[in-house]
Amino acid sequence: MSTVTEPRARAAPATPPPGRPRRRLDHQTATAWILVLPFAVLFLAFTAGPVLGSLLMSFTDMRQRDLRTPFAVNGVGFDNYVKAFQDETFRKAAFNTAYFVVIGVPLTLVVALAAAVLLDRGLKRFQGLFKVGYYLPVVTSIVAIAVIWRFVLAPDAGLLNTVLGWVGIDGPNWLASKTWAMPSLIAMAVWRNFGSAMIIFLAGLQGIPQSVEEAGQIDGANPWQRFRYLILPLLRLTILFNCVTTGIGYLQFFEEPFVMTEGGPLNSTISVSMYTYQQFGFGNYGLATSMAYLLFVVIAVVTFIQFRLLREK
Repeated sequence: MSTVTEPRARAAPATPPPGRPRRRLDHQTATAWILVLPFAVLFLAFTAGPVLGSLLMSFTDMRQRDLRTPFAVNGVGFDNYVKAFQDETFRKAAFNTAYFVVIGVPLTLVVALAAAVLLDRGLKRFQGLFKVGYYLPVVTSIVAIAVIWRFVLAPDAGLLNTVLGWVGIDGPNWLASKTWAMPSLIAMAVWRNFGSAMIIFLAGLQGIPQSVEEAGQIDGANPWQRFRYLILPLLRLTILFNCVTTGIGYLQFFEEPFVMTEGGPLNSTISVSMYTYQQFGFGNYGLATSMAYLLFVVIAVVTFIQFRLLREK
């Protein structure tokens, strides 16, 4: 007669001694803080600290002579910001910066997108060579670029005026003309920077499935319609990225007027960044930092507007 044996009850898992998980968590937390500490110290000392200090400085009358006694300066509230708006040169610099951004950013993106489409659709064989050629100005020194463009834009023996002379046009002194100095800098900036946006656009184009355009072609759409209604909407995030990064860079444009025109002629190419730099050189630290923070606010607002207009819907 068989006997039914009841299943043996499993032994309950041993409960860990009280306090062990907490002790292990505390050990991990301490280890994490030790690893983070060097970065935190460097960030506070060289980034957060100076940013906070410059913000406080913008509300004081600190000048170069006050460096020996920085705590003896007087608070002036928003007087520096009011002075910045009342400064005619600052308003001129703000207008020049807006002009540079409004014309330069769209032109840069259009040229970059056109080059990306050309490389993606037409120049398959030598695509790598053209990528390097278009991107080379991005990593080239501004001094070398200035030498090239001064030769191109020279009034007498410059390359551009020489070519215009062949067709009977007497070219102006591009960098010394109030009318043509800023367009000349914009042209140089577009030539120098479109390669970076082109690489991003090219990556976006190559990430679009071929079946999308084939479907439009089957539906009878011509090449422009396929590009306008199929390709561009799929490039929305790529356009947003390029628009934001290019816009931020152009709002801070400094090297072009500093190297090529020194802000002239008659402040027609001076930018907010350059004028802020000049005020630091003059020792007007409180006023200069207030101008820098006004530019920061403008960059933040413009970036927010770009995200609102170009984000995915």
